[in-house]
Amino acid sequence: MPADRIVLTNQFLIAMPGMADEAFAGTVVYLCEHNDNGALGLVINKPISLTLGNLFEKVELSPPGDGLADAPVFYGGPVQTDRGFVLHEPLDEQGGHYNATLAVPGGLEMTTSRDVLEALSNGAGPKKLLVTLGYSGWAAGQLEEEIGRNGWLTVDAAPEIIFDTPVEQRYERALGLLGIDPRMLSADAGHA
Repeated sequence: MPADRIVLTNQFLIAMPGMADEAFAGTVVYLCEHNDNGALGLVINKPISLTLGNLFEKVELSPPGDGLADAPVFYGGPVQTDRGFVLHEPLDEQGGHYNATLAVPGGLEMTTSRDVLEALSNGAGPKKLLVTLGYSGWAAGQLEEEIGRNGWLTVDAAPEIIFDTPVEQRYERALGLLGIDPRMLSADAGHA
């Protein structure tokens, strides 16, 4: 990557008011990967009408314990909406690894293989997780262009917003990382 290139891996993308793409209006996206080939992220604040218990039933696994069965599944983005993505805390040294896991440098892990669901079904697996159907993807240069058009704000990700903050407060809390009150934002781009 060129030295002057900004890498947004392990950051939140916060949709600006007036986001033209309805799929992303009002969203906070955790960026799992951003490089010369493009970007991949998961929306963390758009639950769908499916719980983890329902999802586990559909894939013929026993529901997870610890109250996780009632947790919502999230809309991760408009790409591959029939595929599951599990965003979770990094496994410790004794925890092993899953078959298809992307370790986000300085951040979390994203697993797409069934073994993470099997571990959860058996009472193991990550304790902090967010499950999505679909992901958000951008081609090379596309995200940078959207940011340049004032479509997104970016800030270093905070795992507590993903795992410990009520869904309806995640957008506001992500903006708070920048010291911004959502009422101060305008849908119009301004020029000094």
